[in-house]
Amino acid sequence: MKDNIKRRDFIKQTAASSIGLGLMTAGAPFIHTNGSANEKVVVAIMGTNSRGSALAQGFAKLDGAEVAYICDVDDQALEKGMRATQSGGQKKKPKAEKDIRKVLEDKSVDAIVIAAPDHWHAPAAIMALKAGKHVYVEKPCSHNPHEGEMLVEAASQSDLIVQMGNQRRSWPNIVEGIQVLKDGIIGRAYFARAWYANSRESIGYGKKAAVPAGLDYELWQGPAPRKPYQDNLIHYNWHWFWHWGTGELLNNGTHFIDLCRWGLGVDYPIRVSSGGGRYAYQDDWETPDTQITYYDFDDQKSISWEGRSCNRQNLEGISAGASFHGEKGTMVIDGNGYMVYDNSNKEIRRVSEKSTNALDATGPGFDLDQDHLNNFRACVISGKQPASHIEDANKSVHICHLGNIAHRTKRVLNCDPKNGKILGDEEAMALWGRDYEAGWEPNV
Repeated sequence: MKDNIKRRDFIKQTAASSIGLGLMTAGAPFIHTNGSANEKVVVAIMGTNSRGSALAQGFAKLDGAEVAYICDVDDQALEKGMRATQSGGQKKKPKAEKDIRKVLEDKSVDAIVIAAPDHWHAPAAIMALKAGKHVYVEKPCSHNPHEGEMLVEAASQSDLIVQMGNQRRSWPNIVEGIQVLKDGIIGRAYFARAWYANSRESIGYGKKAAVPAGLDYELWQGPAPRKPYQDNLIHYNWHWFWHWGTGELLNNGTHFIDLCRWGLGVDYPIRVSSGGGRYAYQDDWETPDTQITYYDFDDQKSISWEGRSCNRQNLEGISAGASFHGEKGTMVIDGNGYMVYDNSNKEIRRVSEKSTNALDATGPGFDLDQDHLNNFRACVISGKQPASHIEDANKSVHICHLGNIAHRTKRVLNCDPKNGKILGDEEAMALWGRDYEAGWEPNV
């Protein structure tokens, strides 16, 4: 009993330190002055077909937050977001709006929550910062490395809070696990492994078709150069097209590679390689469904990523996770919990906590989202640095982009460990950014 009490106290202390009770962001704006939990942060949710509806419900449930707008280019997704806000317990009905630019004109909105497709993440976040709004942006925070650089620069030029939705940074047992890892429970950790396995089906071959009623396809494309509508693209399969998406490595790998980078205490790699392809089916899917990516860092540390979008066989008994390997043993991250083994494979510690909501396409559910959402709200009010501030979060997204560039160029990338730039490879650097639809170019 005494050990359990000590561990509960430890979780509270480490979680508190991880959710913004550290250094104040210089000059950060205060919405209010007394730090009361009853102070209200007014948010607009952008993109509510899937993950955004979970966030709408989460912010509606959150004490001290109000969802003022549901913003989506599709009438059905707007309705989903409205229902999600209502199911979160908010009595005041949000406004419905298709165009994020109109939402940004409303001075009563404090923050924009971005869960639109990947090609919108950084451009919308930069637009929001220019409009004086705080930003909660889902992973990945960019479609390509250059967008990540622009977003970090835009955030650095403002006093606004920018938090990425890699919510595991706020899960209390994960915070504890990373801390005991850093304290040396397995000695010096030198290798980390991330993985994700699913049983996604074929998306077939899409046909050019009329845009469905209620969908503003022009606004859906937004910053991306225009392409004709096809019937196997919206609302989820855009993930697997390079024009709009970033593949499984950034769709789910971001979460687990972020854990690896956090636990090992590394930033940018010196070398990146990646193999794999679209192996399971023949169809329109462009990004790899099977991908093995390796990252080597200074100080003799490495990270590997194994993504299997169409084969759900578990590793370490779980479909998605991360493990750390060191001088004295191994730590495995499983949901909001972890296990530690010595080098004889004997379990020496197990910490677990089941979510009351199963993980699905919309995320882990409010019981595991709430700490991250509340951290964002608290930092908007106080000006303190959030648990996953964009300068650090973008490093995890950036190295995932490097993995995709290595995959697409089919060769090893040598990188500058100071900033993650690719060295001596013009063809690879051609994938650093993208073209934009005229009039939609993000700029800082």
